Amino acid sequence: MARGPVTEAPTPAAPSLSKSQQAYHWIKQQILTQEFAPGYRLKLAGIAAELGMSVVPVREAIRQLEAEGLVTFERNVGAHVSMVDDTHYRHSMQALAILEGATTALAAGHLTADDLRRARETNTRIVESLDSFDPHTLTALNREFHSILFAPCPNPRMSELVTAEWARLGNLRDSTFSFVPHRAQESAREHENILRLIETGAPPVQIERASRQHRMATLEAYLAHKYSDDAGSARTPTGGTP
Repeated sequence: MARGPVTEAPTPAAPSLSKSQQAYHWIKQQILTQEFAPGYRLKLAGIAAELGMSVVPVREAIRQLEAEGLVTFERNVGAHVSMVDDTHYRHSMQALAILEGATTALAAGHLTADDLRRARETNTRIVESLDSFDPHTLTALNREFHSILFAPCPNPRMSELVTAEWARLGNLRDSTFSFVPHRAQESAREHENILRLIETGAPPVQIERASRQHRMATLEAYLAHKYSDDAGSARTPTGGTP
């Protein structure tokens, strides 16, 4: 559910940024942290007042965010934070599963003991954060874990492609953990399995398969939840209970 407008005053932006850039970065931050959740209506006058500027730079910022897919504009309705596009999410996750699996396998032989220690420490932080369960934090830690594992990949083009897909998923902005919280625990266990394979010198094809299946499991969990809910809604009469 979308939250109401934040009451905390915005952090002053760098003076080198134009007002439209300040508005762009501030609105984008609210979206990425889900202060402005999917479907949240973006009222230009309210945002302008919050930022202490006119609506003109806010409108320019909204247009830029619309071009990035973070905002949707509907005639006679106005701008709102884009809902999750299942097709784009599925395509990015499928691509990332293949790319990240291969990149992790290529990088495995180049990881140092310190790299593996940092990866395990990051996974421990994931497990420890489950009690408070902040999806945004979990997503950031998850990205940190995988970034450590594929960073030493000897094929820089592969690393660039993985990073590009991570950025695309960032623009989609939605954390799967928000919808399927149980997936976080499963993900941490799968991380441990990938680390064990790397530490024991498993064949690259085995590491690639484990990494790819790990990524696909997240997609499958999201889709199962999404379409299970849709089917349940379709079966529930208006005004009735499930």
